[in-house]
Amino acid sequence: MRTDFIPESVIEEIAGQLEKETGKYERLVAEFNAKQPVILSFLLSENFDVLTPDEREFMLWLALVIWQSVEKTSPELPFITQEQLGEAEELNWEKLNAVLGKRFREQLDVFFENYPQEDLLAFVEDALALEDQKEEGAFVLTKECREPIFMGLKAIIDVLTQ
Repeated sequence: MRTDFIPESVIEEIAGQLEKETGKYERLVAEFNAKQPVILSFLLSENFDVLTPDEREFMLWLALVIWQSVEKTSPELPFITQEQLGEAEELNWEKLNAVLGKRFREQLDVFFENYPQEDLLAFVEDALALEDQKEEGAFVLTKECREPIFMGLKAIIDVLTQ
């Protein structure tokens, strides 16, 4: 099942709703667990032990925006299996390892080439941009978290949309 292209406008609408309605967040996490338990389990796995608790929470929030954006476009999403998610993640790591040695944002260029869900991927890339986190008192991501968060969310986008 292929998902239609998810435009930036849908992603921003979903993100805006989640930012405004804090009570909706907890309800969505429960719904996410009911509909896609493998993905939620993946997000809470030891793969992401390098992340701080705030970074894990941020990654979960990003995953909820992605999932809700995909669901809005394709409400009949299939149940994602651990095998599908593992294969997608492995392929992405292989692709990244082939371009190591460049700066983080330059490494990500390989993922955007002919990618059908470019706006979702750009949403993740922009969320992880360290230069945008310099406001006084703003939550700041560590440099070490960017790669695992990007790779995990890219795998989720892959399995939900392709």
